[in-house]
Amino acid sequence: MENRQILLLNIEKIHTTDRGIDRIKRNLKLNDCKDVVEFCKNKILDKNCNIYNQGKNWYCETDNIKITINSHSFTIITAHINKEKV
Repeated sequence: MENRQILLLNIEKIHTTDRGIDRIKRNLKLNDCKDVVEFCKNKILDKNCNIYNQGKNWYCETDNIKITINSHSFTIITAHINKEKV
């Protein structure tokens, strides 16, 4: 099975912590976003999202953002704006 499919088949398991929510909102400037996890899931489900596994993490890149997810717990660790692509 393709790596991308593994993450997509487990999309319902993706979550984050309270600190993760604050970090993602700050890094992506999502002050008015009500549900950061849903925002990230929608980005991951985008057909143009580049999903790859490296070490213990999944990386999802789309729309100039990079989302980092722990591959064992499916916890969103962080998300950043890709400055080199802006």
